[in-house]
Amino acid sequence: MAAAQEASSREAFRQAVGNTLERRLFYIPSFKIYRGVAGLYDYGPPGCAVKSNVLAFWRQHFVLEENMLEVDCPCVTPEIVLKASGHVDKFTDLMVKDEKSGTCYRADHLLKDFCKDKLEKDPNLSVEKAEELRHVLAVLDDLSAEELGAKIKEYGIMAPDTKNPLSNPYPFNLMFQTSIGPSGLSPGYMRPETAQGIFVNFKDLYYYNGNKLPFAAAQIGQAFRNEISPRQGLLRVREFTLAEIEHFVDPEDKSHPKFSEVALLEFLMFPREDQVSGQQARIIPIGEAVSQGIVNNETLGYFIGRVYLFLTRLGIDKDRLRFRQHLANEMAHYAADCWDAEIECSYGWIECVGIADRSAYDLRAHTDKSGVALVAHEKFLEPKEVEKLVIAPVKKELGLAFKGNQRMVVEALEAMGEEEAMEMKATLEEKGQAEFHVCTLDKVVTIMKNMLSISKEKKKEHQRVFTPSVIEPSFGIGRIIYCLYEHSFYTRPSRDGDEQLNVFRFPPLIAPIKCTVFPLVQNEQYEEVARHIARSLTAVGISYKIDVTGTSIGKRYARTDELGVPFAITVDSTSSVTVRERDSKQQIRVSVDEVASVIKEVTDGVSTWADVLWRYPTHQS
Repeated sequence: MAAAQEASSREAFRQAVGNTLERRLFYIPSFKIYRGVAGLYDYGPPGCAVKSNVLAFWRQHFVLEENMLEVDCPCVTPEIVLKASGHVDKFTDLMVKDEKSGTCYRADHLLKDFCKDKLEKDPNLSVEKAEELRHVLAVLDDLSAEELGAKIKEYGIMAPDTKNPLSNPYPFNLMFQTSIGPSGLSPGYMRPETAQGIFVNFKDLYYYNGNKLPFAAAQIGQAFRNEISPRQGLLRVREFTLAEIEHFVDPEDKSHPKFSEVALLEFLMFPREDQVSGQQARIIPIGEAVSQGIVNNETLGYFIGRVYLFLTRLGIDKDRLRFRQHLANEMAHYAADCWDAEIECSYGWIECVGIADRSAYDLRAHTDKSGVALVAHEKFLEPKEVEKLVIAPVKKELGLAFKGNQRMVVEALEAMGEEEAMEMKATLEEKGQAEFHVCTLDKVVTIMKNMLSISKEKKKEHQRVFTPSVIEPSFGIGRIIYCLYEHSFYTRPSRDGDEQLNVFRFPPLIAPIKCTVFPLVQNEQYEEVARHIARSLTAVGISYKIDVTGTSIGKRYARTDELGVPFAITVDSTSSVTVRERDSKQQIRVSVDEVASVIKEVTDGVSTWADVLWRYPTHQS
């Protein structure tokens, strides 16, 4: 019963936030007059301003602070690039169809919704059944198409809209396909992420950076995913803005010179072991997480700390933010470690930022496909004798044995670390064959002695040539903004107490409008002062809105509180004005000539409201 009430309360809160956002034009469904298209949204004026402010702060916090190289690459991507990255073959979700209407649904979402609905709303659910449903939710990402289909049949899950039977699950590629040029002979896709544009430009960026590591490249841009059944508003859409960083680093030295700046930060972390053992997320200092090996390396830890600072300064509630480590079954075979910054909202915990150590996989994949070496160099002062591991798959024999899967087996063999490779060499020499797990195929294959050569060679080298590792923080901007809307929204009673008024408590940093200017009454002298203040605000780069309607001042305050405007300037004389702060509703009196600089000072974070409250006389309305 308590779970059902909580779900109902969450739904009512979500409805209140959503109605306010749409009514005030933060965002609306795209192509609304044609009944809209699922998964596509337009940002209205305040939504555009919030998004622009979030991205401006992202650039300041990451690109400027870390001296990153920003690039801007096309959205249309040739097929060969996404073939090399693995997206053409593997970027899929499992889909089911309504067997009569043909409507499509994501199979795992239907099973997830069924389990959550039962757990929250069925008062007669036995303890055993509840435990079983929780287990299904825990292993949902691990289920194969056959296992997912079996569960859907076992629980009698039907199409949500028609209650018709569903097809068996099958993979659906999420990329929008297109062709480049009029001939149709050059296939392409709308990019599903911005990262590949950075990887293919690595060689030129490395040269631009003076052939030095580490360095980071960044990109903000649109990405596209043809979601099977988009829902949850801005959280799951078909076109969205990503802000991605690719930090290239020597795989043998993942320390970070500025790690000490974040080492003492502590926040909610959810390590893999805690998830598996059924524990809750706990507060851990990031320095301790790195030193104990919970987080793989300093550079990864540094970016986790910087992401925490970015999100909390935007206005995300630190008590509803956690960093969850990927479970073993979520990790790509090449990844060293992955964490998600998850934000809690009315839909539950939502992944908003992924921070991954992708090792050298991407650069190696594009090197193999393009034939261009995407590598870095370390020159030695004196020649060094080095022992090198040489893994040489015999592609002819592997092709005969694995046919269409040959490439994935070869990639997995070449990605082996030294310890694993030497163990396999010993097994092959002793038994003539070895069992080998290929993550991309999700199965164990048998490697025969004639399929592979593993050796160590001693060489004298004047330089070390290596493929850099990549640490990748990837930000879903729309998801962050939606969670920010929920975390900033609250209601409070009107002065008369006869209605509840909506307020967004945006920090000045990202508020869509920084202040409003109100002449107290319709009066030519006051309106001239308001225009003078407006010119002063424009001169210092502060966004504002003038309201000269004759509406009561209380109603004008309420209208701008609902837009999240942090400050309101009321012109009630020709020499001085009042400045009201949105959340406390406190007011100070400031001279007309000073008011623009005071607003600038507080919105830029040079001073706090408490600072200016101490400096200027308070005003009682």
